[in-house]
Amino acid sequence: MKIVVAPDSFKECLSSAAVADAVERGILRVFPNAEVVKVPMADGGEGTVEAVAAATSASLRTCLVTGPLGESVEASYAVVSDTAVIEMAAASGLHLVPPDKRNPLNTTTHGTGELVKAALDDGVSRVVVGVGGSATVDGGTGMAQALGVRFLDSAGEEVRGCGGNLARIDSIEMSGIDPRVKECTFEVACDVTNPLCGDRGAAAVYGPQKGATPQMVDELELGLGHLARVIKRDIGVDVAEMAGAGAAGGLAAGLVAFLGAELRSGVELLIETVRLEEKLRGADLLITGEGKLDEQTLSGKLPLGVARLAAKYRIPAIAIAGAFDGDQKRFHDEGFASVLTIAPRPVDLETSFRNASSWIADAAERAMRTLKLGQPTR
Repeated sequence: MKIVVAPDSFKECLSSAAVADAVERGILRVFPNAEVVKVPMADGGEGTVEAVAAATSASLRTCLVTGPLGESVEASYAVVSDTAVIEMAAASGLHLVPPDKRNPLNTTTHGTGELVKAALDDGVSRVVVGVGGSATVDGGTGMAQALGVRFLDSAGEEVRGCGGNLARIDSIEMSGIDPRVKECTFEVACDVTNPLCGDRGAAAVYGPQKGATPQMVDELELGLGHLARVIKRDIGVDVAEMAGAGAAGGLAAGLVAFLGAELRSGVELLIETVRLEEKLRGADLLITGEGKLDEQTLSGKLPLGVARLAAKYRIPAIAIAGAFDGDQKRFHDEGFASVLTIAPRPVDLETSFRNASSWIADAAERAMRTLKLGQPTR
């Protein structure tokens, strides 16, 4: 029996690699001779680089870059063949900013640009950027500045790429951009459809999560709208209403405008990068999961993406979750043969987190014992 284990992380609890290990333990208790193929997954947010490294022969590279507030931080990215996988949160993530210092007028994506530059130094020809978990609303100006793009005010002075300076940008000078950018393909792992501006834009929707007051949101909205107009005039790219451009405080828009990136589904990109389709061939079962399965899961989150891929090969999919808040029938209709929760009894979150690894193994064991009922006996 070949079983592919391709879970997302259980956020704030276990990495996707740790979840896969726990599922494997449960499987082998019942089917000790099973071939278990572990493919830890992610959707482009925090944990993406770790998942890619665990699921492939990727090498991890670590370097010092500029953090969201200008301090030095250590960030890692993965290199798989000719592809670099970068997690913007590693350099510009909200977790790097203490709660009392969260102010998206001040934060920058400069460090993300430095990660891109480091990847170019490695000679890659393709860069995948995951854009979840950002502390920034700078429209990608900090990222672009790190790669040689200049943002000038009306006096011709260069302005720092951050949310509070967007309205000061009078012109964009692209001549100094790292020439290797043109020789590389950039793809953005992005699973939101929010535009750069407006009621569903980067400032209005995500600004408050990053510490913005209502007044800050208004300032950021004006700045992003101004940036979009200058980008259209000076570069010829219209990012104002582009679906997904508002991801990571407009970093997605900046990657499109300044680096020529393509916005793609994070789930699809990661499936492709870790070669999940190839690993599924010949499998008898797929096990996936995440911390909480709910209606959002059915809007295109990772477990649904991998279950749909399994369905392509008529491979049944089982989902294991810390919690389930959805309609079982809807999940079955979408291709999940079964959905299992891990807690053996009602418990508080702290207890669940503390026991998650052993309970995931137990849930996988229960699934295997049920599966064994259908096996021929001797």
